[in-house]
Amino acid sequence: MRVAFSALSFYLITPISWRADWAWGLPLIVLTVLIHALGLGLINQKAGRVFTQMTEHRHPTVVFAVVMGTTTLLATTLHGVEAGIWAVSYRLLGAMPDSKSAMLYSLNAITSYGHEGLFLESHWQLMGAIEALNGWLLFGLTTAFLFGIIQKIWLLGLAPKASQSADTDLVKKKEAAVASSLPRLRG
Repeated sequence: MRVAFSALSFYLITPISWRADWAWGLPLIVLTVLIHALGLGLINQKAGRVFTQMTEHRHPTVVFAVVMGTTTLLATTLHGVEAGIWAVSYRLLGAMPDSKSAMLYSLNAITSYGHEGLFLESHWQLMGAIEALNGWLLFGLTTAFLFGIIQKIWLLGLAPKASQSADTDLVKKKEAAVASSLPRLRG
């Protein structure tokens, strides 16, 4: 309860200019996280399907490299789209003078890279920090997603070998059982 009261009191005593930053920043975080999660979900559906189909005709290592490269490119594109959403917001709010500066600032903020020559208008500066927080969330989701894709593709790549190995072991066991029973039948 104390945490909720502290958070609420912080919001109530926050300077008026910061309230606007939070009012714009929090919905942007929710929007970009939703876009990111849905986008990663679509990429996930396609990656497994493509890997399975391509492995039938090509070497699994080559297919793994192609699928991971494409997945990484698509996830990076998602980050660019999300930075673009923040950049459009900066332009709509008049926080940046032009679209090029807004996009460069947004990419710098979302990656927590920072840039010496670009600053938001003073009453919108908290939004840059809020966007950096958003970037941490998005990059965390992407890291977990790429790790999951590696595991998924690794298992898909091993599954045919494992089933072949299991089939071979089963055949060998059956042959051994038949061979061991043959002398008894003759004897």
